[in-house]
Amino acid sequence: MITVTPEAAEQIKLSAKQSKAEGLPLRIAAQRQDDGSLHYALGFAEEEHTEDLSFRSEGIDIVVSPMSIDLLSNTVIDFVELDSGEKNFVFKNPNDPNYRPPSN
Repeated sequence: MITVTPEAAEQIKLSAKQSKAEGLPLRIAAQRQDDGSLHYALGFAEEEHTEDLSFRSEGIDIVVSPMSIDLLSNTVIDFVELDSGEKNFVFKNPNDPNYRPPSN
């Protein structure tokens, strides 16, 4: 399961509108790098493949290839303000060796 926060969903919808991609699902991919870390990619899927796995979270349709699903299992996609003051998408992914869950 992949989850999108309300903040991320709002930004995804805005991005879709700005890029004339409304109605297209969001494709999410992950690839393990040589050092073990994960590299992520987001984009709107103009094509879906029969083997794609589909999810829906916060009104966002998501597609993931079978090659990425194990790396993305239980990931939460958020849109947050970084230390620099800039806002960006972040992947809260327990499968990523660099992920540190927030402390309560």
